[in-house]
Amino acid sequence: MKTIFKTLLVAAAFIVFANLNAFAQTTGPFETIDDKEQLDAMVPRSFYFAGLSGLTQRRNSAVARLGEKRYVLAGLVDVSGYSTDISGVYEGFFITDSPVKFGAKKLKIGAYGIGFSKSGMARVFDLSGKQLFQTPTTKDEELKRPRPLMMQVEAKGIRLYKGKDYVVISPR
Repeated sequence: MKTIFKTLLVAAAFIVFANLNAFAQTTGPFETIDDKEQLDAMVPRSFYFAGLSGLTQRRNSAVARLGEKRYVLAGLVDVSGYSTDISGVYEGFFITDSPVKFGAKKLKIGAYGIGFSKSGMARVFDLSGKQLFQTPTTKDEELKRPRPLMMQVEAKGIRLYKGKDYVVISPR
């Protein structure tokens, strides 16, 4: 009986250690990427959405690292060539190379369209233009000089801002 108990105790300790190690690898330090050369290399020059390709607003794009080698990219897109039903809800792109939480929702690896509503919701679309989900945003009244789109580190991950409204992007 003591041998079985010791074996179970060792196995439980191994599982706890393995899970802590995996957590540390996936959540590592969060940081925004501010180096212009690195941003230019990572941010796409245009983005395909709903049958059209729009130029990205590189000055309104941001990249963040969520752990050792996990990146998220977001940016605004020139939607002047899009129909009003699309340009009214779609504002930019979101690309992730690993599964993340976008607010309270799970998001798989991939490229997505995004938009922020005046009613305090962040919307995520697949590339065909179909809305996948929406999640509430938070208004940051303390933010002095909001840029049209930016990222900022917070304890749980990265805040993706559109003006003063933000949604938290975090590892899954």
